[in-house]
Amino acid sequence: MDRRQSLRWLGTAAIAAQLPLTTLARAQAQAATTQAVSKKGVMLMNRIAPSVSELFIANLDGSNERKLLLDGEFDYNASLSSNGEWLLFTSERRGDGQSDIYRARADGTKVAPVIVDDSMDDAAVLSPDGRLLAFVSTRNGYRANIWLKDVYSGRLTQLTGIGDVRGKEGKPDCYFRPAWSHDGQWIAFSSDRDTEWTGHDQGQGWEHTQELAIYAIRPDGTGFRKVVSKPGYCLGSPKWSLDDKRIVFYEMTVEATWGARRPNYIGKAYSQIVSVNATTGGDRVEHTTGTDLKLQPQYVSNTEIGYLIKYGANEGLAYTSGRAPVKQSFLRAPSWTADGKSVIYEKVSFKPVRPLMKPLFSWDSDFEYRHIDVYPLMSREGWIAFTDKQTGNSSLWVMRGDGSQKRKVFESEGRGLNDGKVRMGLAGAFQPSWSPDGEWLAFGLGYWFFERNTMAAALWRVRSDGSGAEQLTDGTVNAGFPAYSGDGKEIAYRVWGKDERGLRILNLETRKIRVLTTGQDNMPGWSPDGQRIVFTRKREDSNYDIYTIRPDGTDLFRCTDHGSSDGHAVWSADGRILWSGSQHGFRDEAALYEQTFQQYGQIYVMNADGSNKRLLTDSKWEDSMPLFVPKG
Repeated sequence: MDRRQSLRWLGTAAIAAQLPLTTLARAQAQAATTQAVSKKGVMLMNRIAPSVSELFIANLDGSNERKLLLDGEFDYNASLSSNGEWLLFTSERRGDGQSDIYRARADGTKVAPVIVDDSMDDAAVLSPDGRLLAFVSTRNGYRANIWLKDVYSGRLTQLTGIGDVRGKEGKPDCYFRPAWSHDGQWIAFSSDRDTEWTGHDQGQGWEHTQELAIYAIRPDGTGFRKVVSKPGYCLGSPKWSLDDKRIVFYEMTVEATWGARRPNYIGKAYSQIVSVNATTGGDRVEHTTGTDLKLQPQYVSNTEIGYLIKYGANEGLAYTSGRAPVKQSFLRAPSWTADGKSVIYEKVSFKPVRPLMKPLFSWDSDFEYRHIDVYPLMSREGWIAFTDKQTGNSSLWVMRGDGSQKRKVFESEGRGLNDGKVRMGLAGAFQPSWSPDGEWLAFGLGYWFFERNTMAAALWRVRSDGSGAEQLTDGTVNAGFPAYSGDGKEIAYRVWGKDERGLRILNLETRKIRVLTTGQDNMPGWSPDGQRIVFTRKREDSNYDIYTIRPDGTDLFRCTDHGSSDGHAVWSADGRILWSGSQHGFRDEAALYEQTFQQYGQIYVMNADGSNKRLLTDSKWEDSMPLFVPKG
C-alpha cells in the first residue's frame, strides 16, 4: 500500500492513532465512569479468561524475543500482512470482554482501531493484496461468522451464516479461524455446522465438546465447499501451503476438545498435525505422532510446518523439519511471518487474578458490569456473599454492594478436606445463601464439580459475623447449593449420590427433610415472592435446561428448550431469571481456550414464564454467575 492507500484504510481511526494509547484509554475510562453515573445499578458477574495477554515476536528458534506493543493491554490473535507492513490483532482496549480489531505497523507503532463494534470481532487476517480483511464476528445474530471488510470503502460483507452457507436450525452453526490462500482466491475456515450439542464424558457432562470440519469459500461468497471432515473428530485452524496445493490443520477426537482446555487432562487429550489436498480433501498426510497436544499449524516453507504444543513437558513451538523446538509455557496463537524468518505469538496468564469489582465492558446500557468471584448472592440489607474460588481457597466472604467492608466468615481449610483440592477450587465452601433476616448464611461444605460423584459434601450454616457454624445434614449423600425460603423456615438444596439425586427441602424447626424432585437437578433458588423455585435439570437427552416448580412439588415448568445447555439460574429482585447459556454457540475453537469449562457461556435474562429472552453479554469468554445490584 502507498501512503494514500494507508490513510484511506485508516479513515477516522487516523485521529485516534495520533493519540498516545494511554490518553485514549484514559478518555474511554472517563467516558465509562461518566456513563455509569446514570445507570440503574451494577451487574456482578464471573468471567473465566486470562487476565494478561501480550504480543511478542521472535526468530524461529525463539531468539531475539521482544514485545511487539509497548502500550499493549489485552491483545491476542495477531497476524502480519503478506507484505510484512501491517500487524492485525484483537484487543480489549475498550473494556474487559469487548473484542475489537486493531492494526499497527510491523514495528508496533501507529496503533489504531480498524473494526470497533459492541459485537465480538476477532481473528482478523488481511488478504494478500491488502484490500480485504477477513474476520470472525458475532454481529447480526450473536453467532460467530466469517465477515469481510473492504479496507478502502469500509463495506462489510457477511460470508457465512446466510443463504446456502447456513446450517440446520437449532444445531451448532458457527465459523472460525479464516485463512487466505496465497493467491487470494479462497478463504479456508473451520465450522461446527450441522453437528450435535454434545457434552463431555461421552455426552454425559454439562460442558460441550466440539466437532469441526474444514471448509472453503471464495471472497465473493461463491464456491462454498467442505474440504475435509472426519466423523467424531475436530479438525481446526486451517492454513494453506505456500503453493496453495494443500491445507494443514490439527486433528483430535471430539472428546479431546474438552480435555484440551483443562490442564489436569495432560496426556489424555492429544492431537496430530494433518494436511490434505486443498481441492479434493484427499491425499491425507499425518505429519506428527505421539501424545502431545498439537494445535494451530502453519506452513513455514513448502517443506516445513510449525505448530503449537499446548501443556505438558514439551509446551511451546515445534517444527516438522526437526528444527529445535522452542519450549515456553503459555505461549499461544503462533503466526509465522511470510518471509519465514520470524514468528509472532501471545503470552497469556491468569495472574494477577482479576480483582473483585473490576469494571467490565457493559453490553446493557442500564447497568455497569463488574467482576465477582463465584456464586454471589445479595441479602435484603445489601450485603453480598460469595465463594472465593478464583481469588482464594473457596472460603466464604461477605461485603457491601459497593465492595467495601469485605470480610471472611468461613474458612474452608482445616475442615477435614483435602487441602490440595481446596486450593484447586474442587472442594471447600460453595454457594452461600442468605436467610431473609440477614443473620445466617447456608452453604455446602465438601467436594463439588466431578468430585461430587464419589466424595461427600454436607449442608452447613454460619452467622454473618462468622460465628455459630453448624452442620445441617449428615454428609452421607453429597448435599449443597442451598437456598433459603422467603420466611427463613426452610432451605431447598441439591443431593447427589449413587442412588439418590434431586432437590430436597429441609425444615429448620423440625429438621425434617422432604423430597421435592428426584431428577438430575441442581442449584435451586427461591423466588423473591416465595412462590416458585428455579433450578437446572439434566434431561434424558443429556441437555441441561432451566425449570421452575412450586415448593409443594406441583406445577413443574420448563423455561428453556434449546438443544444447548443452560444453567446457573438465579432470580433478579424484580422476579426475572438470569442464567448462563450457550444457545448462540461457540465463539472460537474449543481446544484453543485456557482453563475453562463452558467456554462459550453467555449471560441471558428472561421473564419467569420463559418469555422475552435477552442476551446480556457478547464476549469471547465464559461468563456466568450474574447478580443485579440495583441502586439504593
